[in-house]
Amino acid sequence: MTDVARLAGVSHQTVSRVVNGSPHVSETTRARVLAAMEELGYRRNAVARALATRRSGALGVITFDTVLYGPVSTLYSIEQAASTVGMGVSIAVVERISYEAVERALGRLQDQSVEGVVALAAQLDAVDVLTAKLRPVPTVFVGGLLGGGSAGEIAPVPAIGIDQRGGAARATRHLLELGHRTVHHVAGPADWLDARWRVEGWHSALTDAAAPVTTPEAGDWSARSGFAAMQRLLASDPGLTAVFAANDHMALGALRALDEAGRRVPEDVSLVGFDDVPEAEFFRPPLTTVRQHFPEAGRRAVRLLLDIIRPDEAVRFGPEANSDLVPTDLVLRRSTGPA
Repeated sequence: MTDVARLAGVSHQTVSRVVNGSPHVSETTRARVLAAMEELGYRRNAVARALATRRSGALGVITFDTVLYGPVSTLYSIEQAASTVGMGVSIAVVERISYEAVERALGRLQDQSVEGVVALAAQLDAVDVLTAKLRPVPTVFVGGLLGGGSAGEIAPVPAIGIDQRGGAARATRHLLELGHRTVHHVAGPADWLDARWRVEGWHSALTDAAAPVTTPEAGDWSARSGFAAMQRLLASDPGLTAVFAANDHMALGALRALDEAGRRVPEDVSLVGFDDVPEAEFFRPPLTTVRQHFPEAGRRAVRLLLDIIRPDEAVRFGPEANSDLVPTDLVLRRSTGPA
């Protein structure tokens, strides 16, 4: 920093103000300091800054071992949101749900002096374990804990959620409005909170419309399980005309099962997925699905955590992170049609 000050012809304190984004520096001086920093290849010493401010500038993320689209997209969005406000992210992956595994993950993050933790908890057991172990640490939950109601009603801890229940209900209503007598459901695993919310949304839309409610067939989020679930649905109701799958990968498996059974989509059976994975528009036919807004969920999670750990800097970090559910969108493509 002293070298930068000498090259720019300013004081050490002026360089410090520029580095820290202070408004009390003229644009001409700021440009001169930034040019000197570029020429010298200057990078702020994060360790020294942490010692001086007692803030590491890092957030921790605890997530469970998964390659599923939703959790991975959420993780990426959190990292991006933290980066936009100058925060780093340290990630601890928990291989299995247990108190000991979470304690080890938390210990790794605390060794890096993270200021707070974002917890990605998609399963009910994971929420219970994380809630118990993270109680002394500033924490925001993201994922299935909220998915169908307000924070005050459901989450005992600060949480951000995407409207799983509403998205599922909207997908189901879309099929009913096309004239289908009822909508069958390929559900996700029962221990996943998002899967439960999607079942609730599907069920509520059917009951509100006084449509027959069938028994869901559960999968494990994979295309293979969607293929098998669709085969079971066809065996139990050969005349079905509409199916809502709890994620796009299971919808892909369902498409294969329908094709092998000689059922055309959407002429014979309409199909809706959930997630809007990048490949969904390239399915055959392109898949109607529910889009989740992961970047907005990540932004709200980071902002909510920063409001907890740095309340004095609230203005710097942009709009308030409200506790409302992040809405979903129904993306209409060619896999749905009139009954």
